[in-house]
Formats: sequence, structure tokens, C-alpha cells
Amino acid sequence: MKLANPIAMCRPSAYTSVVSKQSMQEPTFLILTALAAGAQHGYGIMSDVARISEGRVRLRAGTLYAALDRLKADGLVTSDKEEVVDGRLRRYYRITEEGTEQLAAEVTRLRANAAVAANRLGLAGGTA
Repeated sequence: MKLANPIAMCRPSAYTSVVSKQSMQEPTFLILTALAAGAQHGYGIMSDVARISEGRVRLRAGTLYAALDRLKADGLVTSDKEEVVDGRLRRYYRITEEGTEQLAAEVTRLRANAAVAANRLGLAGGTA
């Protein structure tokens, strides 16, 4: 049995980088928010994310480092410095200029959406 062109069977994702930049997943938003205060190491980021989200989001180490690898590949964060503490390597990360711009754009998008929702609920400060 001969298969159809195997390359034709592989369809590209329906999602593009343009779509992913329209809205940010909450863990990404929280990681970038944590780094907006300054460079931090992994455990510091996990603690800050839990604090920022009032305990709703608790990142596990594997999840955090996978996200940091993706954010580094996207140019939104970069490694800042490394140090050895108690015999263990501690790597610090910082937000890049592009990361700062993306975070600011997401804040603007969320504020606009929240204002519309507030208006429709009859809450003070809402628009449209």
C-alpha cells in the first residue's frame, strides 16, 4: 500500500506567532511580571508568581524552566548572571526590552477588556 505524499499529510498549526502575541497565557504574564521588578533566579520567580497571583498559580520547576526556555527563544527573557550558592548553580533571568514591550501591550489589552466588562456590569470606571 502506497501512502499519499507524507509531507502533504502534515498540516501546519492553525496558530501563528501573530495569534500568540494577541493574548498571553497567564503563567507567561506572571513570569514576565515577576521579572519586570528585576532579575531573579528560578525559585525567586516561582515564589514571586505565587505572591503576585495570591497563591492561585504555583509553578513547578519543570513548568517554569520550560517556560523560561520558550521565553528565551522568543527573545522575551535572557539569562542575566550565574552564581554558586551552597554548591549549587543559581541562574538569574531578566526581562528583555521586547519582553517589556510585550508585557506592556498585554497590560493595555487586559485593562481595555476589564473596562468593557466593568461597564457592562454597571461597575464604576467601565467604558463601552
